[in-house]
Amino acid sequence: MKSYGLPFTTAFLGNEEEKMAAKKARGEGEEGSFSLTVEEKKALCGLDSSFFGFLSRCKEGAKMKTLLNKAIRCYESLIVKAEGKVESEFFCQLGHFNLLLEDYSKALSSYQRYYSLQTDYWKNAAFLYGLGLVYFYYNAFQWAIRAFQEVLYVDPNFCRAKEIHLRLGFMFKVNTDYESSLKHFQLALIDCNVCTLSSVEIQFHIAHLYETQRKYHSAKAAYEQLLQIESLPSQVKAAVLQQLGWMHHNMDLVGDKTIKERYAIQYLQKSLEEDPNSGQSWYFLGRCYSCVGKIQDAFVSYRQSIDKSEASADTWCSIGVLYQQQNQPMDALQAYICAVQLDHGHAAAWMDLGILYESCNQPQDAIKCYLNATRSKSCSNTSALISRIKFLQAQLYNLPQNSLQNKTKLLPSIEEAWSLPIPAELTSRQGAMNTAQQNVSDSWNSVQTASHYPVQQKLYAQCFTTQKLQSLGKDQKPPFQTGPTRYLQAANTNNQNQNGTHTLPQNLKGDAQNYYSLHIPTSEEQKIINFTKERKDSRSKPLSSKTSRQDIDTDICVSAKEHSNHIHQISSVPISTLNNEDSVSPNLTIVDNPQLSVFVEEAIDNVDHDTGTCDKVNNVHPAIHKKSDNLTASSPSSASSTETLSPKLTEQTHIVTSFTSPHSGLHTTNGEHKNSESSVSVNVGLRPRPQIIPSMSVSIYSSSTEVLKACRNLGKNGLSDGHILLDICPPPRPPTSPYPPLPKEKLNPPTPSIYLENKRDAFFPPLHQFCINPKNPVTVIRGLAGALKLDLGLFSTKTLVEVNNEHIVEVRTQLLQPADENWDPSGTKKIWRYENKCSHTTIAKYAQYQACSFQESLREETARRTQVKDYSDNESTCSDTSGRRQKAPFKTIKCGINIDLSDNKKWKLQLHELTKLPAFVRVVSAGNLLSHVGYTILGMNSVQLCMKVPGSRIPGHQENNNFCSVNINIGPGDCEWFVVPEDYWGVLNDFCEKNNLNFLMSSWWPNLEDLYEANVPVYRFIQRPGDLVWINAGTVHWVQAIGWCNNITWNVGPLTAFQYKLAVERYEWNKLQSIKSVVPMVHLSWNMARNIKVSDPKLFEMIKYCLLKILKQCQTLREALVAAGKEVLWHGRINDEPAPYCSICEVEVFNLLFVTNESNSEKTYIVHCQNCARKTSGNLENFVVLEQYKMDDLIQVYDQFTLAPSLSSAS
Repeated sequence: MKSYGLPFTTAFLGNEEEKMAAKKARGEGEEGSFSLTVEEKKALCGLDSSFFGFLSRCKEGAKMKTLLNKAIRCYESLIVKAEGKVESEFFCQLGHFNLLLEDYSKALSSYQRYYSLQTDYWKNAAFLYGLGLVYFYYNAFQWAIRAFQEVLYVDPNFCRAKEIHLRLGFMFKVNTDYESSLKHFQLALIDCNVCTLSSVEIQFHIAHLYETQRKYHSAKAAYEQLLQIESLPSQVKAAVLQQLGWMHHNMDLVGDKTIKERYAIQYLQKSLEEDPNSGQSWYFLGRCYSCVGKIQDAFVSYRQSIDKSEASADTWCSIGVLYQQQNQPMDALQAYICAVQLDHGHAAAWMDLGILYESCNQPQDAIKCYLNATRSKSCSNTSALISRIKFLQAQLYNLPQNSLQNKTKLLPSIEEAWSLPIPAELTSRQGAMNTAQQNVSDSWNSVQTASHYPVQQKLYAQCFTTQKLQSLGKDQKPPFQTGPTRYLQAANTNNQNQNGTHTLPQNLKGDAQNYYSLHIPTSEEQKIINFTKERKDSRSKPLSSKTSRQDIDTDICVSAKEHSNHIHQISSVPISTLNNEDSVSPNLTIVDNPQLSVFVEEAIDNVDHDTGTCDKVNNVHPAIHKKSDNLTASSPSSASSTETLSPKLTEQTHIVTSFTSPHSGLHTTNGEHKNSESSVSVNVGLRPRPQIIPSMSVSIYSSSTEVLKACRNLGKNGLSDGHILLDICPPPRPPTSPYPPLPKEKLNPPTPSIYLENKRDAFFPPLHQFCINPKNPVTVIRGLAGALKLDLGLFSTKTLVEVNNEHIVEVRTQLLQPADENWDPSGTKKIWRYENKCSHTTIAKYAQYQACSFQESLREETARRTQVKDYSDNESTCSDTSGRRQKAPFKTIKCGINIDLSDNKKWKLQLHELTKLPAFVRVVSAGNLLSHVGYTILGMNSVQLCMKVPGSRIPGHQENNNFCSVNINIGPGDCEWFVVPEDYWGVLNDFCEKNNLNFLMSSWWPNLEDLYEANVPVYRFIQRPGDLVWINAGTVHWVQAIGWCNNITWNVGPLTAFQYKLAVERYEWNKLQSIKSVVPMVHLSWNMARNIKVSDPKLFEMIKYCLLKILKQCQTLREALVAAGKEVLWHGRINDEPAPYCSICEVEVFNLLFVTNESNSEKTYIVHCQNCARKTSGNLENFVVLEQYKMDDLIQVYDQFTLAPSLSSAS
């Protein structure tokens, strides 16, 4: 949805006060002051959330805010008078106005009310953007991310896309998803539209992202490149020099330590020349002086840091270290106390304080300090501290009772130290600030602070203080405060939430939107260098705690008799949750996109199931929410409503729907659809909802002539947003857990297994049908190699070395974990994140590693046998480690993966051996969708090999684009598999989000206990040498090697509607997540139409629908380009040429390629999609448009693709 310009006239605003005075002089009452003039309505018409952050930059911004306040009063008055029976757009606009005035709680309440009334809320990009901004303000990052992603999905050319990419970059950075963060920062950087951050500031954040990832050389190069820019703003320059100085001091950069320290001091001194008031730079300088032994200079620098930014626990901790080094324990104690008073969770200060007490022979106080350190989330060596605590406790236990009491103490106890002079003075000075932060850090051990000693870099390039980030814990989605629940303060105090739903505090103030400041947090301190004129000092607090779906619906549904829309109750509307587990979400993605809006779910399920939708009501809410097998779309902010995603695909009724009317004539009024005449319609300047889709009544059974005629001349008004070319459909969402949940005794189901005795069994047709049956997420075909007499020795390590010993192997360095568990490196708790570092080697070198690993294992086994001791009968020999701490550190192992065997010249014998397999599992076959892609996709339609040692793991994942997978164990060792059915992937996605992991991109190993508690069934089995494992479409799985073994694997795409549907679902989900789809589904669909005769009506209808959408898009976009005077040049396409992807956003680009003039002249052809090309150059003056297919060719393919008669009907 486009946002309109600001039609605001200075003359009108200048006369506003005169008009108000004239009204009062005429004796008009209070009601008259709430009415809006025609000019005021016109001025408000274009205002929505897209003006957030820009309104104050307008010359008449202050006057516009006055008008907004008046408009809000007018809206509220009209809502009260109408008893809430107003159009839903009232609440959306009210949300925009409150957002522009930065009244976030009221904005949220209004947006929630709009959501509850508006069925197709997801079409309103401005609403989603405003909702995302509110979530971002409250640091509810998971919700904000979803809202922003949906904006970009429904409207890729949204006018504030650059702002969205910036915020997504920051949020992913805080969530440690650095790859996604970098991608969004780069997307923001290429966008030429206006933004609250300059390009140099974005470049700074990209450089800092490299630094956060410990890619110091890349960071250093990026910082130095910034310094080459002429007229670089002084604050940016100061920040760059500061980071360069700190990197030379603290990071692993090549060079002599003395020289690096000298450079560090020089950089920091230059930074202070640019910004002498930077407490952070003074602190860093003090650290550098301390390191080179310039103690006096260090003290001076620390003093300057305290003067510039007094509330710095890091600085006081460093001063304490200096005093301790100078053998001044009392001064050190005071400095440490200052540090922990400022930041109760400063683990480094507590550890240093413990060391100080221990050195003064006061173990009881030392133990207290160490315990406080272990409670801090920032503590990086908890296990060592626990060991030290136990040691000191054992010493205390062995001491005589009165020995410590009679001993003179060198230092005051920790309790007494709290009232020492300097800390007392500090406490007094910080009183006001501590009061403001009371609810943020009342539990000190929940405060997340980076450690100081030893140095631990925890760099968040965000403008949040550490206290504000405390809620971003791994087990939270979105972050929630663990303290007392707060509620929005409604005017009607009796309207308390009776269902336990946690809502937002009215007075919560956050400055998350100040992300456009340069924030350089380091291991020592979080620093903000503000580039904006205004800055909020208030602290944001997290959103409400997790709310159930039922609670949400209950709270939203208020009877009209209670005047649910009365303005005094607006702010009491609770926030609707976005928890996947509580929402009704789609199992099939039917989308709107310039590339693919195809796949109508009814083509698969409408014959077998009832359409699953929940009633859209306000005053009634179902007691039980029935889960539907049909795909539904759910809200970006709650799951209180769902809707069928697509029209039914029958020959008589399938119509390409269009949303042409701004209003349907029906208004949702307290749960009922009434004619617009029956509700109060008040004209207060609402802009009409723009027409989204041109009306085109064509079906998949229309000829190409009818299709092209229907979309003719749509582009004559110039280039348009990509999504107005297609039917708008709701954004894809992960599925909820199937309902009803399985009983606990069915959560460990037996694995479907087939035992083969001979070749005839392998080629028995029912075997194929059994494997591709959606009810079987996995099938193990036992004894396949023996039945087919496969020579598995061709894939043995010995043969691989002989054939091609210098072939590249991708190596994943892992920790050898116990059994099926995954512990953190310290061995203290089970986690989902799986450490999986990547490098490369050769087959010969990895083969040597495999052999050495085997020899070492033999030696260890021999040593264990010689040290075996007899255990008494009452001693347990159970190896169960459930819930118990594991001994760390873990042994490091290496797993060799992604060894490419696609080259027929190098691996001729190996590939020929695989032709003995049945057709449905072969790498290449007519019935394999991936064989029709037309080029090699490594590891998918080509063979890959893995080389493993015991404990090697393949983390949890679904196959690319949800295609099936074939895996044969070469041996000699076994592999253990864990498999979860496809319809539970949404649950695993939720677990990944709770653990700050990206389901698609991160490395994760599920905790089986978590899955059991969530009622997720897990198939678990052993794959022996010669066994083939068939992973069905969409199945989630993870694997570990029990012994030394090799595996060969590839993907297969059965020619079924189920496979095609899931492939498209993942294609669109990837698009929403800004992740590249390895399989180009548009390209594949056209090749399927060329090469395959489809007799399955469901599969045919989905493919035909895809062709229809793409044909419409190509024709409309082509006409729009011609109408805009942009020439389309013929380029063509060669055989085996890979499908083009956008070099910026990585979406598939079909037919019309936007290529820069430079790359076109150099024949490098760097492809852009239409959206990225327009963001880079609004009028496309720097781009050439190349065409790969003639429209006549596409028309011919479309017309010739018809439903083939089935074998049964033909006979």
